[in-house]
Amino acid sequence: MSNTYFPDIPKIQYEGPQSKNSLAFKHYNPDEKVEGRTMKEQLRFAVSYWHTFRGTGSDPFGVGTAIRPWDDGSASLANAQKRAHVAFEFMEKLGAPFYCFHDRDVAPEGATLAESNQNLDAVAKVLKEEQERTGIRLLWGTACLFVHPRYCHGAATSCNAEVFAYAGAQVKKALEVTHHLGGAGYVFWGGREGYSTLLNTNMKREVDHLAKLLHLAVEHKKKIGFTGPFYIEPKPKEPTRHQYDSDAAACLNFLREYGLLEHFKLNIETNHATLAGHTMQHELEVAAAAGVLGSIDANTGDELLGWDTDQFPTSIYLTTQIMLSLMKAGGFTTGGLNFDAKVRRESFEPVDLFHAHIGGMDAFARGLKIAAAIRADGRLDRFVQERYSSWDHGIGAQVEQGKASLTDLEAYILKNGEPKTNSSGRQEMLENLINEFI
Repeated sequence: MSNTYFPDIPKIQYEGPQSKNSLAFKHYNPDEKVEGRTMKEQLRFAVSYWHTFRGTGSDPFGVGTAIRPWDDGSASLANAQKRAHVAFEFMEKLGAPFYCFHDRDVAPEGATLAESNQNLDAVAKVLKEEQERTGIRLLWGTACLFVHPRYCHGAATSCNAEVFAYAGAQVKKALEVTHHLGGAGYVFWGGREGYSTLLNTNMKREVDHLAKLLHLAVEHKKKIGFTGPFYIEPKPKEPTRHQYDSDAAACLNFLREYGLLEHFKLNIETNHATLAGHTMQHELEVAAAAGVLGSIDANTGDELLGWDTDQFPTSIYLTTQIMLSLMKAGGFTTGGLNFDAKVRRESFEPVDLFHAHIGGMDAFARGLKIAAAIRADGRLDRFVQERYSSWDHGIGAQVEQGKASLTDLEAYILKNGEPKTNSSGRQEMLENLINEFI
């Protein structure tokens, strides 16, 4: 194991709930089995390259505070290649089996597309070597189509056709590199695919163009033999006033309208759900009901702040709710729990990166164990099943099976009269039930 960049940090071990060691797992035991699969297999943790290895600690009101001794602050290729070694030493010591990246996170943008592609290839060579050395895998890759000034009006949805062309070229390369590195999937996040005002926007044309780029990506995916799923990541706003992939339901409508549903799943993020005015569990249930729950960006937002704070998840209620929905949907296949989260600006030392990830991994391990216990107990599932039992026979079953018309419903009510008294929803009892396990 490499010990160059974090010499004072040992490999993080599981020590159990009684441990007082801040650099040890209290609940995440990767080899412990839950519902027949190990925690490592169930949770599929990933480290985000952008926040963890490129984050500076800056915010809209202040410059960066992060102390990163290995980084010379330059945009040189040599610095980017060194950073790849740093990343894998961190992930190896943490015990994270996956990572995720944007193309411009791992390699500097050049003066031309050709130079940018050469830089990406040079860093991908190091990433490949480090993957082979450690066994750590790429969960998904993506293209950064929102930082550069060329994307000020969007990428696929830009009013400038040449910008669309550049975005397509960038997606092509990022997808090829993801394939080369054995990525399990590929994400599309429309950071600026939206509008700030409708006064200057042809919405129909922009959304048509977004669908066009995704169809082109599907074609290229088939051409190069990439078999992983594509993911769309919903977000309602920020930096634009409105983004077209505003929430899970909007994404599903878009995918169905443009004939893309068979090629895409969703990558759901907690902080984005909050910004959309939804709970994370709501977004997961919408995606799961449509069979497109693919992957999760594991973070949380500060409900007292109106922007994307991307904090590490520490709420056991949150992680329990997420795992209940995920396990009900059958768990991950190609997706995982990617910590799209950053340490606070005030937490600027390298060791804080370990504390943050350890806390998030332990929080999800607890959520996993609690959710499994609730499922094994069975009372929650039985209550929901009983609540909808009138649909399992009689007129309810006829409606679900498509065997009842409005005339049939009228005849049923004329014969049977007022519906039987509704049963209580028992919300408080069910909240108490969840508390029993937490």
